[in-house]
Amino acid sequence: MNVTFLGTGTSHGVPQIDCMRSDYALCRNDVCRKAEHDPRHRRMRTSIIVDVGGKSILIDVSMDFRQQMLRENIRAIDAVLMTHAHADHIGGIPDIRSYTPADGHKLDFYSSSETRQKLRQSYDYIFNPDTFVGGGIPRIQLNEIDQAFEIFGCRIIPLHVSHGAMAGCFGYRINDLAYIPDIKRIRASEKRKLAGVKVLILDCLRIEREHSTHMILPESLALAREVAPQRCYFTHLCHHIDYESDSALLDKGMLFAWDGLRIEG
Repeated sequence: MNVTFLGTGTSHGVPQIDCMRSDYALCRNDVCRKAEHDPRHRRMRTSIIVDVGGKSILIDVSMDFRQQMLRENIRAIDAVLMTHAHADHIGGIPDIRSYTPADGHKLDFYSSSETRQKLRQSYDYIFNPDTFVGGGIPRIQLNEIDQAFEIFGCRIIPLHVSHGAMAGCFGYRINDLAYIPDIKRIRASEKRKLAGVKVLILDCLRIEREHSTHMILPESLALAREVAPQRCYFTHLCHHIDYESDSALLDKGMLFAWDGLRIEG
């Protein structure tokens, strides 16, 4: 199993527009300015793609989807897992039309019932049977999931997590890989589903200052240490995280991910 980080940033991305407008006075360690010359500080909106057995499983369709596909030269997408329906995770769905089958079949999306409903509301033109078919409309099949299932020989386990007031937010376990990009808390019953994971990819918004819907570094470290994977990569990073200097705060086997990073899961 191979994993590519398509994006590792927050809903703002890095550099942030408002930070640029303030002459880079809002970020920590001058991260937004560093992003001009260090690509590891340039962060598109969070998403990964997992390649297993010749099949590609995309997790979330970010607002930067088109650029991510071109950058990584992605030729096919065989299934899509959706974590939740916030704009930074679903904003690229119109562009996925380039990957939906031309033979009349539909591209399978998997999500919670709440996310499925939000997708239908946000992109009514895709799912409304009365839509005028004259432009490019993605051919998508929305599949509601709540329990473990299998696709392409992979066991997929949805992980119910708390992300503020957002209902139906998932992380996912795919075999021995777990991906949880947006999380504030996780129940003990869901945490047990992480037992034995070898690779954990986890939300880590910033170094300090409490956030209502995301884990910050002390919380991310605590969960990672409890799960104890062989490797842990932090994602959904804002412009307060300097991947280079702040790495000294991490344990052995932990890393701040960057866009374009490829790992084996």
